[in-house]
Amino acid sequence: MKQRNRLVSPSQQTRIFKKERMAPHKNRHFMFVSVLAVAGIFLTTMVLATSEPLPSSHSQVIKLPDLGKEMHQLAMPISKTAYSPNAEPATNIATTTRPTESSIIPIATEATVEFDVTAAEKLHQQTDMANEEITADINLITDANHLDWKEVEIAPGDNLSVIFPRLGLTASDVFNVAQVKEAKPLLHLKPGQLLRVGLETSENNSTANLMVLELQLDPIKTLSLNVVEEGFVVETVEREIEKRQQIVGGEINNSLFVDGLKAGMSDKLIMEMAHIFGWDIDFALDLRQGDSFKVIYNEHYLDGDKIDDGVILAAEFTNRGKSFRAVRHTDSEGHSQYYTPDGSSMRKAFTRTPVPISRISSGFNPNRKHPVLKTNRPHRGVDYAAATGTPILATGDGKVSFIGNKGGYGRTVILSHGGRYTTLFAHMSRYKPGMKVGQRVRQGETIGFIGSSGLATGPHLHYEFRVNGVHKDPLTVELPKAEALPEKYRQQFANLAEPLMAQLDNVRIPTLAFNID
Repeated sequence: MKQRNRLVSPSQQTRIFKKERMAPHKNRHFMFVSVLAVAGIFLTTMVLATSEPLPSSHSQVIKLPDLGKEMHQLAMPISKTAYSPNAEPATNIATTTRPTESSIIPIATEATVEFDVTAAEKLHQQTDMANEEITADINLITDANHLDWKEVEIAPGDNLSVIFPRLGLTASDVFNVAQVKEAKPLLHLKPGQLLRVGLETSENNSTANLMVLELQLDPIKTLSLNVVEEGFVVETVEREIEKRQQIVGGEINNSLFVDGLKAGMSDKLIMEMAHIFGWDIDFALDLRQGDSFKVIYNEHYLDGDKIDDGVILAAEFTNRGKSFRAVRHTDSEGHSQYYTPDGSSMRKAFTRTPVPISRISSGFNPNRKHPVLKTNRPHRGVDYAAATGTPILATGDGKVSFIGNKGGYGRTVILSHGGRYTTLFAHMSRYKPGMKVGQRVRQGETIGFIGSSGLATGPHLHYEFRVNGVHKDPLTVELPKAEALPEKYRQQFANLAEPLMAQLDNVRIPTLAFNID
């Protein structure tokens, strides 16, 4: 391409010339500044490369695990001498020997010393704050585990659905407790029982969480239900009771019940004594004025107060001049029975009477006139008159073969005893709850309650005893005996019976109850 010739005026030439003169000047300035910058960087690098590193301050040792010990060292007056990093570590700064001159390096400046002290003080403050936070957490946990206990005395009509809302608990709490099979007593509360509830409440008491339930079943046993992560833990806690031996004695002048109470016996002890000797003595028919009794038994004490009577350990009853003695023995499996002092069983296969404390209103009579029908009809049993609701006891071990209404007998229970013997109980007011055909019962177990159902002129029990289907007089029939004490227990029983018999021998009738411990 051909270049075009341009004409330039003198003024334009002057301006161009000036620009050309200024450009080289600016370039020189820029090059000079660049050289200075490079030189400065070079010198700085050389100085840093040849400089000796400053010593580390003591405040950096807080990285050690023993924070408390290091804080103690930092709080001590700072030494005027700094040690070389290559020196042996000191176990105790206050007693460490001063290092040699060759190991000494220049001490830190005053400003550095003040900085170390300030850092130590701040570190102490931070540590104290941390300790305060830990303490606060511990107290919080303690407060969280501190339960708010509420005590509720069960009133008639109370149940968990009624009680829980009063305590701030919900229906779900009732449902959860109801699912625990081992806690059935909590679903069948009785008036007078004491229920203790441990609650975990929020700070503003707006919510409550169930943690513990304690139901006092009796003075000795308490049912405890504790809430855990997996659900509930249920246990029955029994308190230790003190047993004290007691002896009573008395003479029959009115009745067994009246004179037993006069001697200091409870209803429970009188009934137990009647049951022990019931195989040999008919207390409704055989009792005579001048008969006597002696009883050794345990009393139960809790916190120094008597709570109830225990079992009879030994007893003697004299009826019509003939004395009968019994001693309680418990075998290795925990089964207890009463034996004569020579080891013969007091227990027969049957007892004479199904209602120990009562009166005979009508005996066994094949030619008796029926009091309601007014016709001659055999009375093939014995009638025991007692108040409505009096318990009726099985006279022997057996199985329920019939339960229900049976014509003139009214509400009736028939027991079968090994096929050969049967017993009949009639005119009941009601049966024991749960009784059914095929159920096994034990001698002395309650099977029903006296009433006047069927053809009856008043509350009483009609009792029949049959051998191979033939009616026998329950008061005179010969009753089979139970087995004697096994030979392996004979010596143990003799050692138990001898001192008890000696105590009975020393009692004179009449006497008042006294402690023999």
